[in-house]
Amino acid sequence: MKQPLITLAAAMLLSACAPTQAATLPGPLVDAQWLQAHRDGVTVVDVRNWLDGFTQPPEYDTTEDGQRYVTQVGGHIPGARLLDYARVRVERDVRGHKIGGRVPEASAFQALMREAGVDGDRPIVITNPGQSTAEMDGAARVYWTLKYFGEDEVAILNGGNAAWLAAGFEASTDAAATSGGDWTADEPRAELIAEYEDVAGALEDGATLVDARTAQQFLGVSKKSSVKAAGHLRGAHNLPLDLRTRSQGPAAMFLGADEYRQIFRKTGIDAKPGTITYCNTGHLASGAWFIVSEIMGVDNTRLYDGSMLEWTTLGGKDVVGLSD
Repeated sequence: MKQPLITLAAAMLLSACAPTQAATLPGPLVDAQWLQAHRDGVTVVDVRNWLDGFTQPPEYDTTEDGQRYVTQVGGHIPGARLLDYARVRVERDVRGHKIGGRVPEASAFQALMREAGVDGDRPIVITNPGQSTAEMDGAARVYWTLKYFGEDEVAILNGGNAAWLAAGFEASTDAAATSGGDWTADEPRAELIAEYEDVAGALEDGATLVDARTAQQFLGVSKKSSVKAAGHLRGAHNLPLDLRTRSQGPAAMFLGADEYRQIFRKTGIDAKPGTITYCNTGHLASGAWFIVSEIMGVDNTRLYDGSMLEWTTLGGKDVVGLSD
């Protein structure tokens, strides 16, 4: 029996008006193919420092056999919301000292996410240009901040926009949407953050400390000007940037859990519950935290938000350099 036209039309109208069903995230990382298949069921948040790149078209070249490849990452995943990374971390007063790079108050971060147009009714996938470990660490910093404020439905696009383009998907150069969102921050999860006192206790208790900076900064060959002492925390192990991602075309890709476990064994890092990651200001440490906590699944892994900037500013001892 044929369905009456009026009933068919009504059904089509209802289908068109029905809200898109939220996707189910497969884990802390998604790939470009998964995101392309589920893009309508998630909110894509593009976090970056250079905001103009959001609307700058990507550039391509062609191999001798006619294959197109990316030479310059540009634009954004269609429908992505733009988040200014410079506003994700703020200066906070700690014991009378101004310490930069700290996590903002819940109300400030909530306002930032709403301004970017992020709603609370669907999972969030974080992306960025994705061409370096440091950029992927920026995505991890936003991931950690969202988790810190109670968001569990969040993942990172492995390799960011570079992986998206390398997979053959197109980028948009439309201006960032300006509509407000309704995402809500919950009470901070204290178990995800390490404060000065926690690190001091960890030094005494023999907890695993993972230094996410370059080998030069870890050894004290060089240091950031804002950090008052060269070297690393006594007993810490170095997980430098070049061990945290693998280059795949234009993209910096996180590795798998088993690969990280092999790297940790080779470098003598015992990733056990209670591990604390740190760097200079909490940026690079976010990538190390993401690897240990989310990819490797180590319980009770914490990020030292203040990192070496705070530790040396507040007079923290146990900094080991070349001469020690």
